[in-house]
Amino acid sequence: MSKAAFYVLFAVIATLVNLIGQEVTTTLIDSQYELFFSMLVGTALGLIVKYLLDKKFIFQYTTETSSKDFMTFILYSGMGVVTTCIFWVTEYAFDVWFDTKTMRYIGAVIGLSVGYMTKYYLDKKFVFVER
Repeated sequence: MSKAAFYVLFAVIATLVNLIGQEVTTTLIDSQYELFFSMLVGTALGLIVKYLLDKKFIFQYTTETSSKDFMTFILYSGMGVVTTCIFWVTEYAFDVWFDTKTMRYIGAVIGLSVGYMTKYYLDKKFVFVER
């Protein structure tokens, strides 16, 4: 399988982890802030899964120390701020416009897809490089 196919597969896996995390959070939290909390939990879970998969299989990036790995994760997360905004705005907009959980998750998938495409180029240029 090509690197691009693996990247898409890993994006799908991270998206599923994100959405499952959101659904579990939605089930556990009955609050006016449920949408915010569920998006936050899903984002954190998806971020960790995607980082581990990208680092090992897409970029074949290794770190000599745990502190360098932590700094790489921080940089990876930082590059994700813009792409996370794309995802959150899209999911929130679909939730407001359509007012159904199904459309909210469709918005999430669209936002995550656009975000992951953007993030690949940011990570390739700024994160998984020798410093």
